[in-house]
Amino acid sequence: MMGAKARDAFSSSYAQARTRFLEAAAAAGLRVESRIHPEKGRDGEELAMDIARDGEADTSNLLVLSSACHGAEGYCGSGVQVAALADAQWREHARSKGVAVLYVHALNPYGFSHVSRVTHENIDLNRNFQDFSQPLPVNKAYREIHPLLLPPEWPPSAQNESALQAYIDKVGVPAYQAAVSQGQHEFPDGMFFGGTAPSWSNTALRDVLRANGKRASRIGWIDIHTGLGPSGHGERIFAGPDDEAAVARARRWWGGGGQTPVTSIYDGSSTSAFLTGLMWNAAREECPRAEFTSIAMEYGTVPVLETLQRLRADHWLRLHPQAPDALRKKIKQDVLDAFYTDTDTWKEQVLTQAREAMVQAVDGLASA
Repeated sequence: MMGAKARDAFSSSYAQARTRFLEAAAAAGLRVESRIHPEKGRDGEELAMDIARDGEADTSNLLVLSSACHGAEGYCGSGVQVAALADAQWREHARSKGVAVLYVHALNPYGFSHVSRVTHENIDLNRNFQDFSQPLPVNKAYREIHPLLLPPEWPPSAQNESALQAYIDKVGVPAYQAAVSQGQHEFPDGMFFGGTAPSWSNTALRDVLRANGKRASRIGWIDIHTGLGPSGHGERIFAGPDDEAAVARARRWWGGGGQTPVTSIYDGSSTSAFLTGLMWNAAREECPRAEFTSIAMEYGTVPVLETLQRLRADHWLRLHPQAPDALRKKIKQDVLDAFYTDTDTWKEQVLTQAREAMVQAVDGLASA
């Protein structure tokens, strides 16, 4: 178990999570740099991407540990970061190996606060790292089902649900998941919208990486996610280019010792569909001299079709701000439950697996 008790590391709101992260960084003697978001939170609070670096500025080996790429998934990721900052043994291990650790708290603070997966621009941050000077990917399958995904009313009519189920029966669940989640740049009000320009979080993260990674010769990155796979299981999904050497290196770092092997969207071994515009592109582009090795740590919660259904509801709610308060509260609670399991057992599973992956990353970085 990590330094902080599970129930003390996790939070019930973004505001509480931010306070706990700032307090944990201060207790660890670390300075925090904050990138203030242009919008306010659900309760009118200030939003920020907060960054704490544990280690010297000129360290050549850097591990990035990030949370809330997908907003509401930050309830899990923030807990991991707060626990890690309070874990003296973990911090000493990283120092002894000459590895600096960069904690990036709340990549998407707006979604974190508003219990949504998207940014204030309705952008899926992990589909937004495209070269916008070039033609953007086209998701023809999403185009076909967009009208079905966001019906005029919620709950959807029996006719709407029947039509969507007919599509799923025709193509299968994996193809449906891919059609919805792959990312699309055609419907700004739609699901998994990758945007047509860099989001605020995209730009802010690139600044952070340039400032902290310019001296690094090796960068490791663990980005905490939730919502796919068996409950409590942390799938280690390779996050990088389809490069044989990089995949092999990630599997050496995180797949040894009898652990579940690192999966990949390129060979079909991951619970995730093939995606484009992923966030790891920023590290490769902003820190090009560094050898880069990364995973998304994906913790399971509820079955994937339930997750997609709850995301449909959240997108519908965004399009219908005058929805009844009781319906709004139910949708938001359902979204939170899709990305955060508020039990001690689940939290302990999260922390145990995260700590193991963090130690493995440090050992991998130090093995050059």
